[in-house]
Amino acid sequence: MTLPDPARPRCRWAQADTMMMAYHDEEWGVPVHDSRQLWEMLVLEGFQAGLSWRTILRRREGFRRAFMGFDPDRVARFTEADVSRLMADPGIIRARAKIVAAIGNARAYVAMRAAGEDFATFAWGMLPGGRTVHEPAPTARTDSPLSQAMAAALRARHFRFVGPVTAYAWMQAAGMIHDHEAGCFRHAAAGT
Repeated sequence: MTLPDPARPRCRWAQADTMMMAYHDEEWGVPVHDSRQLWEMLVLEGFQAGLSWRTILRRREGFRRAFMGFDPDRVARFTEADVSRLMADPGIIRARAKIVAAIGNARAYVAMRAAGEDFATFAWGMLPGGRTVHEPAPTARTDSPLSQAMAAALRARHFRFVGPVTAYAWMQAAGMIHDHEAGCFRHAAAGT
């Protein structure tokens, strides 16, 4: 285990090992405006439900391979044979309901685009002023009125495995919600 660097304090959750530190330092909370990348992040957050984020990070490349680089057009065409293939893939989380939801979420993404609704524009449009929301909390928060509204809007567009807790984690990861702790070296730069 790598010890945290006192000269570079991080959020408490990110101090466990080098993989989590790198994710925190380089990705978590950085605003993402690319629709395909946002969709990938949402799918991974759905797979994370009930598991640790470390588990997902360790398998992220396996997920990218198994889900065709997270190309929603390709994933939307997956069949029952693909579900069986994914259920046998040790490089991902083999939870049938989550796999089926990921495929359904690709179809929902494609349907939004076909209807003229860009996924990134939709997601960021849910935020006041379309900008990162700072939601400092004295204790670890797992959802908010904003994530409840986001989850409801996603479900209305036929997304699955997108409850308020998953939506909140996704919004944190994608930089829509700024939750870096006050003592974290990334706190001041988050949301920019």
